[in-house]
Amino acid sequence: MSEARTAASAIAPAVGPATGNGLAQRNGRQPAATSALEPHVAALLELLGEDPTRPGLVRTPHRVAEALSWLTRGYRQDVAEVVGGAIFEEAHESMVLVRDIELYSLCEHHLLPFFGKAHIAYVPDGRIVGLSKLPRIVDVFARRLQVQERLTDQIADAIEEVLRPRGVGVVIEASHLCMMMRGVEKQNSRTVTSAMRGLFRDCPMTRDEFLRLVHE
Repeated sequence: MSEARTAASAIAPAVGPATGNGLAQRNGRQPAATSALEPHVAALLELLGEDPTRPGLVRTPHRVAEALSWLTRGYRQDVAEVVGGAIFEEAHESMVLVRDIELYSLCEHHLLPFFGKAHIAYVPDGRIVGLSKLPRIVDVFARRLQVQERLTDQIADAIEEVLRPRGVGVVIEASHLCMMMRGVEKQNSRTVTSAMRGLFRDCPMTRDEFLRLVHE
């Protein structure tokens, strides 16, 4: 176990906490070394009652380490860099909505996936953002260990900070394998979370328009 703690402490500074909006998070641009994770994946397999040296599992520690690095790459990204120069001066004053953005993340409580769709809208205040950047912002935060409630707020806060619109609305609908595969084992449940900023919070008509368009 001391070896596991040593490796974990070496990895932790490169990963950083799952808090903040990621606009300036630069705690290590390089992914955690897969070689540091591999022996602990092998130990986990053994503790589960498997033989990590059998043919089907020999490469599993390496594959799992690479997969975890990919699935948590959001720790090594930041919103300002992802958005880049894709902010444009524009007099458009009506709502901009991108809905049904595919979303995949890992629940921080059980390290099991949750997945679904994000719907994002904003009302510009003289500036718009390239449409492809909204899904990229979603991925910056989804590709971390998460809870859906925090993920929803982080996306809304990041868009508000980078774009300074008159309002932002985010709705996420997701299915959680921690509910579907274990525990209550409810296969058809979905969790819906929302974050409203500016006009979306203060103006019922704007909020209602957003929610109606999301569910059309």
